[in-house]
This record gives sequence, structure tokens and C-alpha cells, in this order.
Amino acid sequence: MARTPENIQIYDARLDKVVVVNKIIKSDKEWKKILTPEQYEVTTRKGTERPFTCTFEEIKEDGIYECVRCGTDLFRAETKFKSGTGWPSYYEPISELNIRTESDYSLGMVRTEVLCARCDAHLGHVFDDGPPPTGKRYCINGVALRFVKKGEDKLEQATFGAGCFWHVEEEFSKVNGVVDTAVGFAGGTVPEPSYERVCRGDTGHAEVVHIKFDPKIITYEKLLDIFWSIHDPTQLNRQGPDIGEQYRSVIFYYDDEQKAAALKSKKEQSKKYKKPIVTQIEPASKFFRAEEYHQRYFEKQKRR
Repeated sequence: MARTPENIQIYDARLDKVVVVNKIIKSDKEWKKILTPEQYEVTTRKGTERPFTCTFEEIKEDGIYECVRCGTDLFRAETKFKSGTGWPSYYEPISELNIRTESDYSLGMVRTEVLCARCDAHLGHVFDDGPPPTGKRYCINGVALRFVKKGEDKLEQATFGAGCFWHVEEEFSKVNGVVDTAVGFAGGTVPEPSYERVCRGDTGHAEVVHIKFDPKIITYEKLLDIFWSIHDPTQLNRQGPDIGEQYRSVIFYYDDEQKAAALKSKKEQSKKYKKPIVTQIEPASKFFRAEEYHQRYFEKQKRR
């Protein structure tokens, strides 16, 4: 039986706050498909890259080193130092929430293994011979990390409304390349709406899923294809038994490229239906995250 992802807290450096995300659980076979052979050997099979092969010490820019498997923020560039060991070294993680440690007895000695808290990727080991202020040396395999220069964010976002957000989130959360999902409300006029208030139908909000995705793995156009496939875009202010403006079909775009892609996709989809598509295409407004019991709702029901 497949494991059901749990929710954990991690620190999001770009948002500068602790957020609740789902654990990422994949089989070795699934990781092997999306990683390079060396990344797979190190992060999944707990291998070690050859020393002095990583070029991170040559990087002078400010930025963040994140997990190559799931994109979790792990180390700030400012905590990097030259240890002379042949592997990238840092004196502290970006947050204790973002890593976890385990005792490692694999070489006939006790070492402390460092893993990504979100996807359990093997990163390296931590030792007590580092510089101030922590005295720690996080000795990390370079292939387990990806450097993101300050001001650059490799993840992109998308927001879709296609009926009840429980169903929409469930469908998108299964998609490879979708890093995170959250259900909530967008497109209305009332600040800080609650689920109960939105259900009254007087706030103007739509139930939506906000998606963070890696464009290197999945394109926005592919997300649009999924959006069209999981609901009937010809139904006005309803999906199946759910009736009301909050259940409307809507695409919230974040830039001109997303707008153009959405309009083109809608035009192509219109050829498949006898009735006109009523999907709205609007500039993204503020996203209001719904109450926690709505997040990953179907997964929570399965665990009961």
C-alpha cells in the first residue's frame, strides 16, 4: 500500500516564514526517472561523490543552495566555507526545520547523516570541527544541491479554479513537477475570507488551488491541459452538484506569457465542445489560503 504524504513545517527563505508543506514520497524507480545517475546514486542510494569535483566553491554570488530532489531551501551561500575536504561545507543549515539527522554506522564508526526533511534525500554528514559561530561542518555532496542565485526563483506559480478545490488539488498534487499545492480563494472583494463566508456566495471569490511547479519538469501548457481535463469548462458557476459562483471555472495568470498561453489553450479547447467554454481568464489577485482542514483533504480522509 502506498504511503500517504504527511504535512510538515519548513522554512521558506523566499517568503521568510515557516510554511506547511506535504512530505514528498517517491519510489526509487520514480527518483531514477527524474534525476541524473550521479544525483540518484548520492541522494537515493546514499552514495558519495568524488572529492574536489564540485565547483560550488567557485561561486561568489549570494544565494541559496536547495535540495536537488524537491527544492527545499537548505543552506545560505554566506554560510559556505573552504574546509579543504573536497566537498562543499557549510557551518549551519538555513533552518533546523529543513533538515533532519540520523546516526550512520555504515563505515564501522558513528557518523551523523544529514537528510532533507521534506524528501529524505541523503545530503552528507555533519561534524564538530567547523568554524564559529556554530563549530559545525556540514559536509554535503554537491550533486545533492542546486544553487539559486539571489533574486532568481526557479519555481513558477499557477492558480486554477475548477469546482470544489478538494478535487482540483488532489489531481494536481499527483503531477510530477508540481512541488507544492494549497487550496484557498481568489478573485473576490472581501479581505481575509473564510470558507463559511465564501460559501454564502457574496464575496466574489472562487475556490482555487495555488500551485508551485518546476518549469524544467512540467510546462505551464501541460498544467493547462490537466486543468481542462479535470472539469467541464462549459458549466457556468457550477461543477456537477456544486453550484455557486465560488465553483466557477477560472484561470488566474501571473504574467503576459501565462495569459497568452491560457487564451491560446482556451481557443483550442473550444473546438472540442458543442457549448461555449465559460472559463474566465483573469490577472492573478491575492490568494487567501483556506483553513488547514481543507488542505490535502482527501488524503486526510484516507488516513482516518
